[in-house]
Amino acid sequence: MSDKLQLQVDARGVATVTLDNPEQHNAFDDQLIAALKECFDRLAADSAVRVVVLAATGKSFSAGADLGYMQKMAGYSHADNQRDAEQLAAMLAALNNLPMPTIAAVQGAAFGGAVGLVSCCDMAVASERASFCLSEVKLGLIPATISPYVLRAIGERAARRYFTTAERFSATTAAQLGLVSHVVADHELVASCAQLVETLLGNGPQALRAAKALVLDYAGQPIDAALIRDSSERIARLRVSAEGQEGLAAFFAKRPPRWQQ
Repeated sequence: MSDKLQLQVDARGVATVTLDNPEQHNAFDDQLIAALKECFDRLAADSAVRVVVLAATGKSFSAGADLGYMQKMAGYSHADNQRDAEQLAAMLAALNNLPMPTIAAVQGAAFGGAVGLVSCCDMAVASERASFCLSEVKLGLIPATISPYVLRAIGERAARRYFTTAERFSATTAAQLGLVSHVVADHELVASCAQLVETLLGNGPQALRAAKALVLDYAGQPIDAALIRDSSERIARLRVSAEGQEGLAAFFAKRPPRWQQ
């Protein structure tokens, strides 16, 4: 684990992954990218983790690529750049594909690749002073590895604009685009995320994972006989599972299910 990254998992199964290099505005370098990938892989393999919160210390969520790292990449060969980009792409995929719900808590600037991190999370809460920018074209580059996730988050029309203008946009605009779930006052960011976590913890742990898998597996797929059959199999499997039986029994007995106790 990098000293620029912190991971805490509490007794409830809530994991908090914190970018912790405020002096450099939590900018990415190859070491942090590798540490994030390792962290996400570790969380994916832990069945006790129910929710993941991605946060950051300091004034900025993340300023994107570290300047020294960018300078180093400029001297890389094409093959070296390909390998480097694939490492970033693998990290983003690991975050996007985490089986449990993920929440981004965004304060301050989220530039470049940081917009990709936010887009890979299932939901995001932003403080009023948060701002966003897909700044790559200003450097003669493109937001390539993050683009599949950003496109899904904000849609093609908005992507055509912000990929090419590199405009900085506000938290309010980010909410209108669908990049963040809602915007809160700066001092309410932690509490708002905590409330969202509590909402998620009120639901069945396995159902949370299965519900997220529905979105990951079915998005963009044709509604054909195979999908209908698969969806029927998924609900049937959960109905007879221990968690499904407990949830139904608790509902009819008008008591909290065991996962809330």
